[in-house]
This record gives sequence, C-alpha cells and structure tokens, in this order.
Amino acid sequence: MLNTRTVRQSLLGLCLALAGLSAGAGSIVASKHDFSNTTTYPWNPSGQICVTCHAPHNTSGGLTALWNHTLSVANYTLYNTAFSSTINGTVVAPGSTSKLCLSCHDGTVALNSFGGGTGALVYATGTTSLGTDLTNDHPIGITYDAALVTADGALKAITTANTIGFTGKTKVGTVESNLLYNGKIECASCHDVHNTFTVPQASSGTLVSNKLVKMTMVGSALCVACHDK
Repeated sequence: MLNTRTVRQSLLGLCLALAGLSAGAGSIVASKHDFSNTTTYPWNPSGQICVTCHAPHNTSGGLTALWNHTLSVANYTLYNTAFSSTINGTVVAPGSTSKLCLSCHDGTVALNSFGGGTGALVYATGTTSLGTDLTNDHPIGITYDAALVTADGALKAITTANTIGFTGKTKVGTVESNLLYNGKIECASCHDVHNTFTVPQASSGTLVSNKLVKMTMVGSALCVACHDK
C-alpha cells in the first residue's frame, strides 16, 4: 500500500523541480545564502559561498565556527510580558548562534563586512532585516526545559519526537536535539542557515522559496512542534 504522505511529498518535489526551484533540503548551493554569483553579488568577488561567514584561517578571533563576518554590537529591545501576559520563560539577549544570524539580519552590519573588510550593503528594514526591536518577533534566548514545560502547561516536552527536513534529507530527533541550542530557543530553532534540513513552502497555491524553515508551515506544523495546541 502506498504511503499517502510519501506520495504527496514526491509530487511536491517534482513540482519544485519543474518550477526550477530548490527541492528544499540538501545544500547551501543555490539557497538564499549562496552569494557566489559574482554578477548578482559583485560585492563577493571571490565567487565563494562559505567565505561570507566562514574562513579556514585568520578569522574573527575567538568566535565559533571559524567565523569570518563582523558581528553586530547592537543592543536589542526584547519581547516581554507587555506583549504576552502568558509567557512563562525569561527572554534574555540573543545567544551566540542567534548573534551570528543577527550580524546580517539586524541591519546594523553590512552584508559585505567580512574577511576583515568594511562594507556598506545592509538589508533594508522590513525586508530580511529584523532591526534591533525584536518585540514583534518570536522570542529567542528562552531556556526551554522541563521546568518551563510545567510552568507553561501548553508546551511539548523536550523529549517529544519530531522530524525536520524534506524528502531525501530528513533528521529524526526530538524537540531538544532538533530545535534547541544549548537548551534555548534561538533563530536556528526554526531556520537552517545551511539549507541542510529545510522544507519548501507554498503561498496561494504557488511554490515559493523555503525561507530555510525546518518544518512545513502547512497546518502550522512548525509551530505545533513545540506548542501543544
């Protein structure tokens, strides 16, 4: 007997291929973080993909993952109880993994400030820039543990099983192993910067780029991976 879910996913993958779009998970090549096309991205004359964030030598000393991009030093306005009276976790400053994302996406540091150089190309607020006011974004920096699950009453246990990714490239794990970083909710809880385990999305019946999310938004699957609603 055919597995209906598998058939649906296979058809979606075929549609994506026909549409000339990435089939979601698998590689940073041709993803939103591939800036190697020197015609489209003349500010990256090296034609390399990884160099805008990483380098094997002479990196920004002391940082994780051989980091090669200038980090933001911005102070952020954080989500708090004024925006949700039911929030039980304590929102703290973005953690180290989120700071790496914000070094481009808070709009205070240029995209082309890497390799020791200083650029001027910044994301415009309202596009892919979150700005430094994070009060209208899902809170990050929250410790997600058994104590929070008990206090909140509407969150799934960190041991709850889930699967991230798409046909051909998935990862079976738990809320803790697939979505948390040092036990906290960070940008990478929902987004996979390297496009390794991501899922394409649909908008008004048309397949669109996947925004590097780890689970489908159909039926709010990404949301209910953590929220017990």
